[in-house]
Amino acid sequence: MEYVSLGGTGLLASRIGLGCEILGGTDWGNVDPEQAVLAVHHAIDVGINVFDTADVYGLGKSEEALSHALGDRRHDMIIVSKCGVNWKASSKGQRAATFRDCSPEHIRFSVEASLRRLRIESIPVYLLHWPDPKTPIEESVEALLQCKEEGKIRSFGFSNFCLDSLTRVRDMVDTAVVEVPYSLLERSSGADLIPYAHQSGWGVLCYGVLAQGLLTGKYSNESEFTEADRRHRLAHFAAEAWRTNDQILSGLRKVALNKKAEISQVAISWVLSHPGVSVALVGARTQGQVDRNAAAVDVSLDQHDLGVLLDAHEASDS
Repeated sequence: MEYVSLGGTGLLASRIGLGCEILGGTDWGNVDPEQAVLAVHHAIDVGINVFDTADVYGLGKSEEALSHALGDRRHDMIIVSKCGVNWKASSKGQRAATFRDCSPEHIRFSVEASLRRLRIESIPVYLLHWPDPKTPIEESVEALLQCKEEGKIRSFGFSNFCLDSLTRVRDMVDTAVVEVPYSLLERSSGADLIPYAHQSGWGVLCYGVLAQGLLTGKYSNESEFTEADRRHRLAHFAAEAWRTNDQILSGLRKVALNKKAEISQVAISWVLSHPGVSVALVGARTQGQVDRNAAAVDVSLDQHDLGVLLDAHEASDS
């Protein structure tokens, strides 16, 4: 495994992190919880030390499951958690009603709740999950700074925020971590955020690097998903998206064949090749998936490879 300084946090992070939303037990179809826990154990064995979760994943279940899966080793890992999406439980069998809430009161409540579920004294990286249009970002940052001063969080940052919001609080924040969706299929969100964060000395976490599994190459326009699997409602799995998808997958296959690597490993390596990216977050259901994802750090892309992938992306836009 390769490691990198996570901005100015003082944390040394594995370049591959494990996305832990699946531990929440919802929205990903049929998941074997025992295999998911074994995947966490194996991630540590292969050198992964970044584990990304959020309070809203499974309405607290992901944080609890991650804590128990990590066991005593949870104190040595870089646990990334998030707040800012509040919820109201619905009747049995119905999805909870969620809404944005980055108010100082909710932040303080959420920090305490996450500390209890994670069973740690301080959260290594704590992020505002989504912007809340009702709460000025400056007020949210003041609350995070207070939590940091009290030792409840070690560092903090922003997930899914736009550049304008981050520039508003730049003078308030010495160091931060930014989490952004970024993949060969979705470049727009990171186009300006990643360079800005990099220039500011902030750490950058990227999620969705495999586009919810699409960039593994195992799905097609004939793939079907149940209502219990979020992919049934995601735009890039819709029938009309497959012209674009097939072009990008074609480029990935060419590079993968040349590198004697998995398609997914090339997709992850492409994200890591961006000079501003610290960590690529990838979910895993099994130990085998952990192995394949972790091995992406050994796939080095040269300028020819990057050109093939760029051509495939441009062809998908034409």
